[in-house]
Amino acid sequence: MKTAVVILNWNTEAYLRSFLPPLLESLPEDASVIVADNGSTDGSREVLKELFPQVRSILLDKNYGFTGGYDRAIGMLLEEEESPEYVLLLNSDILVSGDWLQPLTQWMDSHPQCGACGPKLHALEPDGKGGWIKTGRFEYAGAAGGLLDRFGYPYCRGRVLKMVEQDFGQYDSPKDVLWVSGACLMVRSSVWKELGGLDDRFFAHMEEIDLCWRMQLRGWSVSVVPDSVVWHLGGGSLPKDSPWKLRRNYCNNLLMLEKNLPDSFRARNPRLSAERCRRKASVRIFQRKCLDLVAALVYCLQGHPEYAAAVRDGHREYRKLRTEPQGNPLAKVRDTDASWSSARYGAPAEGSSSRYGVSAPECAPSAPTCAPCPPAGFTSLFLLAAYYTRGKDIFRYLKETKKYL
Repeated sequence: MKTAVVILNWNTEAYLRSFLPPLLESLPEDASVIVADNGSTDGSREVLKELFPQVRSILLDKNYGFTGGYDRAIGMLLEEEESPEYVLLLNSDILVSGDWLQPLTQWMDSHPQCGACGPKLHALEPDGKGGWIKTGRFEYAGAAGGLLDRFGYPYCRGRVLKMVEQDFGQYDSPKDVLWVSGACLMVRSSVWKELGGLDDRFFAHMEEIDLCWRMQLRGWSVSVVPDSVVWHLGGGSLPKDSPWKLRRNYCNNLLMLEKNLPDSFRARNPRLSAERCRRKASVRIFQRKCLDLVAALVYCLQGHPEYAAAVRDGHREYRKLRTEPQGNPLAKVRDTDASWSSARYGAPAEGSSSRYGVSAPECAPSAPTCAPCPPAGFTSLFLLAAYYTRGKDIFRYLKETKKYL
């Protein structure tokens, strides 16, 4: 088996009925579908047994989240004697049609340094009659590949903030990006093993950005293959305005930055000491926390105290999770200069803007020894400077893509 398409299902029985048949029809002979069920209670397991007996199921005893579910399911597959060369993470609310998988496998075959790739994501909408409308608009969560601004806010080629572009072919050339949406993400099995899969602390949301970020400083690239297009409904498990989802986003974003930023600074400038990298990362994370506080204030002013509470709870959970087994990566930055060559960790391509896409390798467990934050008296100064700088980043991107908005 060359490619294992792994669907992680949790209480989406209706999506299995709608989207599994076209998926099965589209697959070549060297690919197969595996559905890992995350302890569903809505009849999903019965549907799989009765309507799709040909589909292999991995039944987990409870909901381990996006990270834990995929780590367990893919771990089982890769331990088998005939393990797949590629694994493709696919959401249960993805509609495929035609020749969508072959461009991805062909890209991986012809680019041995590519660790992961994904298609263009278009938005899928219900037609009100039990069917679906394939739009020509990019989908919010992944669009045509993603980047980060300097404070770790994700955005996509095809979407900035809440503005989503129509697909006029403006992103029809293959492109290396910082991250590809986990809604449809093909990963080389050897790379998955090398990185240890997804970080289980994340549970759900932003785990694929962390995976792609770690991947690139190990020397692997992450690409969007526009010859492949799939349609994503989005919000299959949780609504977009869920406070729980918001809490996870704020928590996981800080975890991701703390885990990867120090090594990013070191990879971009190997002459920097480990201590300097830790301090630079601490300042950047402090600035991000200030921006999060501004967001919480805006939520309150808009009459959404539950969203402000989600920001607070996300920060609290971050402080708890950063001390768990993986430890605080700010305390783990390699000191061997030879291990930080730009060839190994992927220096930014010529003409690219490194401020939008720094990357970092996975850090080993270590004790939390975060560098001190700037004095509290400078909070306002940092806050204003950070917000002003991020605003310039967004304005620059909008200006570059204005003809498509």
